[in-house]
Amino acid sequence: MSSADNRGRFVWHDLMTTDKKAASGFYAKVLGWKTQEWDKNPDYTLWVGANGMLGGLMSLPQEARAAGSPSHWLAYILTDNLDTSVQTVERLGGRTLKGATEVPDVGRFAVVADPQGAAFCLFQQGGAPGGGGGGPLSNDFSWHELGTTDPEAALKFYGELCGWENTAKHDMGPNMGFYYLVGMKGVEFAGAFKSPAERGAPAWLSYAHVADIDKATNAAKAGGAKISHGPMQVPGGTWITVLTDPQGAQVALHADKRVTAAVAPAAPAKPGASAKPVAPAQSAAPAAAKPPAAAVKAPTSSPTAGAAPASKAPAPAPTSAKKAPLPQKKAAPAKQQPAAKKKKKAPAKKAAAKKRAAKKPKSAARSARKKVAVKRKAVKKRKVARGRGAKKKSGFEVAKRFAAKQADSLLKRLRGKKHR
Repeated sequence: MSSADNRGRFVWHDLMTTDKKAASGFYAKVLGWKTQEWDKNPDYTLWVGANGMLGGLMSLPQEARAAGSPSHWLAYILTDNLDTSVQTVERLGGRTLKGATEVPDVGRFAVVADPQGAAFCLFQQGGAPGGGGGGPLSNDFSWHELGTTDPEAALKFYGELCGWENTAKHDMGPNMGFYYLVGMKGVEFAGAFKSPAERGAPAWLSYAHVADIDKATNAAKAGGAKISHGPMQVPGGTWITVLTDPQGAQVALHADKRVTAAVAPAAPAKPGASAKPVAPAQSAAPAAAKPPAAAVKAPTSSPTAGAAPASKAPAPAPTSAKKAPLPQKKAAPAKQQPAAKKKKKAPAKKAAAKKRAAKKPKSAARSARKKVAVKRKAVKKRKVARGRGAKKKSGFEVAKRFAAKQADSLLKRLRGKKHR
């Protein structure tokens, strides 16, 4: 596949860092990338992902350090004519930071900046198509986002330079303006928004694709990275984390789903609704583009003294390749845990209720038996009392009759004596 077929695509990513060894170890743990020395330049190291070569690693030039430039990622956009593209950049108000440079058996590149100051590379493939792995279009980087002072002007610039099309825009309110989605040939692969001045100079932010957002984020934290946002979910169910590596380069992570935690899915997009991004203040919503695989040879980047470093962009949010996400103001995963605990307690309550229910018949039987025994005792006592009373009454009657007889006999004797 020729360069003309993929003109305007992001095809390569270089990391310019203050510590190559430390950066190599950090990204190996976070992203699982391997490194490979390049035989054509011992100072340049290749990044190798699951799908093949995807970028390069080199030391930040001394002149860049002297100018106060921190470690940063630099993205390459493919062109079919480098010289014409550089002239277009300057004609449209951009600048050339490093003129056209040839890499033997690979191609030519130039470092430029758009009219608002965001730096990037233009790359023209040289020689016959070929190369190993899936090539730079293997989707190891699944989204790109431009934070700039004038997104409409920037998109007009990139539209003429790269052939990009503005596919949709979303109104984020008077303070944030619009968030724009751009792509080509039906594939959305980038977004742009007006970045607040406090977030730094205009810059591109690249998203590296990962399988497990939590695992990658935890590895980044353990490796000394500063987490700006995330892990956070965006509409469509995808997850992102924005971080700054230990050497100061900003990059974002993007996962299609969350593997290690159960979360409430975002509200699905309505059928037929136009694709819209998430507000940058919360997250900007990249869509994982799936460009056709192309064998583009790896370019090597020479030190660029004037290249602008990656700025602190707002939290972005990649989503699926087919649709960009809808606005999402609040994320609710944290509220799911209490509910889960309640569900776990419910079976225990039911079991306790069953035990109590099983005990009730036994306790009721005992109570009934006790009541019967008490009644029997009471009846027996009454019978005994009655028997004793009867005996006492009968003895009294006998004595009474005996006394009456004695008295009667006595009276008769007294009467007889008197008559005499």
